[in-house]
Amino acid sequence: MDTPIITRMQVIPVAGYDSMLMTLSGCHAPLFTRNLVILEDNSGHTGIGEIHGGDYTCECLNMVRPLVEGQPIANYRQILQKIHKLANPNAGEGGDIQTLDISKLKFVVKSEWAIECAMLDLLGQHLNVPMCQLLGEGQQRTEVEMLGYLFYVSDKGKTPAGVQQYLDESASTDPWFRLRREEILTPERVVEEAQALREKYGFSNFKLKGGVLTGEKEMETCRALKKAFPEARINIDPNGAWSLDESIRLCKDMHDVLTYVEDPCGPEAGYSSREIMREFKNATQFQVATNMIATDWRQFYHTVSLNACDIILADPHFWGFDGAVRMSQLLHSWGLTWGVHSNNHFDITLAAFAQVGAAAVGDPAPLDTHWIWQDGQNLLVDTPKIVGGKLQVPDAPGLGVHLNMEKVMEANALYNRMSSHDRDDAVAMQYLIPGWKYDHKKPALVR
Repeated sequence: MDTPIITRMQVIPVAGYDSMLMTLSGCHAPLFTRNLVILEDNSGHTGIGEIHGGDYTCECLNMVRPLVEGQPIANYRQILQKIHKLANPNAGEGGDIQTLDISKLKFVVKSEWAIECAMLDLLGQHLNVPMCQLLGEGQQRTEVEMLGYLFYVSDKGKTPAGVQQYLDESASTDPWFRLRREEILTPERVVEEAQALREKYGFSNFKLKGGVLTGEKEMETCRALKKAFPEARINIDPNGAWSLDESIRLCKDMHDVLTYVEDPCGPEAGYSSREIMREFKNATQFQVATNMIATDWRQFYHTVSLNACDIILADPHFWGFDGAVRMSQLLHSWGLTWGVHSNNHFDITLAAFAQVGAAAVGDPAPLDTHWIWQDGQNLLVDTPKIVGGKLQVPDAPGLGVHLNMEKVMEANALYNRMSSHDRDDAVAMQYLIPGWKYDHKKPALVR
């Protein structure tokens, strides 16, 4: 029997509120942006996807609409292949893509995964199976272990008048909602943050975003977390901020505290990140995770050739849904570990993580999610729940969730009120340190 035809593709840019979260790159802005893809087919089903924000991504998605509309959902792989070719000016068959601005093609490589998600959502609904049954070897689990993603948070009160302010949740009845908008810069406050997350979501694993304070102070925070949660897996991600020598000095005696270290160091002295990370492993005997040095198959080849990493964090918005699950299969066969990293996102991505995590083979590392910092701004009527630290996989066809269009349009209106849709974490940092500039070897508050 013929599969339904995609009759309409909508792209809706949206925005949501964020905390003054700190990373090596600076401070998160008061608002973050995403792009939604909504596909309708002639059987009455709606498929949805979410991807990184910004005008370029939105424009790229709209440019490929002629490649999507009018196509049977069973042709989703062929549709994606045509979109992939947009990233290669020598790909041969061009068709309608000749009008696409080549300077924006790099964004298409990322944006197409929202289309893949929406098409798989439609196909799952047509076949009456969850999306995870269409990926890899099918559904492996009904709940996916997550970790509590801990951040240092700056004082939003330092935001000057006349610019977009951070969300104030001081009147919330939810302890976590109140806490996440407050200043959190000491070990004691980060432990309080972790306690609130465990109370609300049941997390038993935590990752601290480093690259903010000195390495010594961040390790002090990790030790405080391990003391407060002795059975928990504690990890840290400084985004390569430390030198090799500093990484070794900070981590070599932390085996009773840290489970693994994510991207502790980066390129230096003429050596690549992969070479330096391999030397870190040799010196410390720590397992190493990355979402920085193995973000495509070519990088992955060099990473595993050097045995530089043990845990590959394969976000489906970087790798695609099929690619992320295929990565889990390969890692499992080679005795390595699969996981997912995240960026600011709404609950549509949370649902997508549930499906990918449910299809991943082996024993995945607990998955990241920023959604806990956005919880309460949900764009779904049936947001998946995190219970006992585990994300519940929807027991319904396709992605298993449904949009709240009233909330979507409110988020779109917020997006349209923004003066700029491009992410720049240096702007908010300059509220704290005038003239602040990004330096990949200087933690954000070390100036």
